[in-house]
Amino acid sequence: MSTPGRLDHSAPERWFGFWRRTYAMLVKEFIQLRRDRVSFAMIVMIPVMQLMLFGYAINTTPRHLPAAVLLQEDSDLGRSILKAMENTAYFRFTREVGSVAEFDDLLLSGKVLFGVEIPRGFERAVRRGDRPALLVAADATDPVAASSALSSLGMIVQTALAHDLYTGNPVTTPFEIRAHARYNPAASSRLNIVPGLVGTILTMTMLIFTALSVTREIERGTMESLLSMPIKPVEVMLGKIIPYVMVGFLQATIIIGIGVLLFGVPIIGSLLLLALLSTLFIATNLSIGYTFSTLAQNQLQAMQLSMMFFLPSILLSGFMFPFLGMPQWAQILGECLPLTHYLRIVRAIMLKGSTLQNLQHDTIALVGLMLFAMTVAVFRFRRTLD
Repeated sequence: MSTPGRLDHSAPERWFGFWRRTYAMLVKEFIQLRRDRVSFAMIVMIPVMQLMLFGYAINTTPRHLPAAVLLQEDSDLGRSILKAMENTAYFRFTREVGSVAEFDDLLLSGKVLFGVEIPRGFERAVRRGDRPALLVAADATDPVAASSALSSLGMIVQTALAHDLYTGNPVTTPFEIRAHARYNPAASSRLNIVPGLVGTILTMTMLIFTALSVTREIERGTMESLLSMPIKPVEVMLGKIIPYVMVGFLQATIIIGIGVLLFGVPIIGSLLLLALLSTLFIATNLSIGYTFSTLAQNQLQAMQLSMMFFLPSILLSGFMFPFLGMPQWAQILGECLPLTHYLRIVRAIMLKGSTLQNLQHDTIALVGLMLFAMTVAVFRFRRTLD
């Protein structure tokens, strides 16, 4: 207590000491943040990445979607129809096939989203007024991509071609378009989302599990004991990855089981093929996560690297937005992500009944990504040993 008649300087001194210590702590934190380059990069890169992807890559109304055409007769009218479809800006004809089998194979493999068949004798039937049918088959496993394009088909008959073939406003249109939404005729979003969730959840959990594996050993001080053992880097990596392969397989089984039992998602294709390719996908993500664990200095950095990889995986893989509706540069980036290839695989097997022959491209891509990630991980771990 202060005595009467004397000034009490203790309160200002306490406040001055409080702010001095707070300022010192603030400066120390900024210095530590500056030294932590991974955290500093996250602060800058995440908002920039989101702005770039949402601003330039993401398109909720996809255009110029790949389509195949089966011309059973090569006529001026058939070419006019195809040109009118391209003028809607929804269709881009990339393949011309010679048989129905090739037509179906392109849809099963996901190389095209639409197929147009112009039957033999089509132009002659139009001239006679028989109103022949033009067949348009759509891969409706992604309802967002298919619905807008299919709804635009009516404009072809009602405007451009009807005006070219007749004068005035005819009562009847010269032909009809029969659109078939394959694999998901009801355009149910759950048939698209639930298989996609298998890959999304596995990507997140597998990356985090293994990204923390090496950094956890370092922070706990057990890495020195591990390095003193007569064990090779590949053996260490496989020993850490294999248990999580079984964990990931259990997760995939639970998600697919719930999707089938509660949401009615079918499994038309081979369950064994789905299990094998899911295991390949799990191993690929574990290899990438293990690589992150060799790059990071602590568990926080490992988590940050995982999130930096997970964000573009969600946005560029085709899980949230139609993959083929993105610009070319975004599709190239998406092809470098394991989730992109697995989403095609799991949706194709479950909803289309696709075989390994239909999924060769995506299977080879997953194998290549896994081998690349394993090579980098082993190289980085050897440098840790040195």
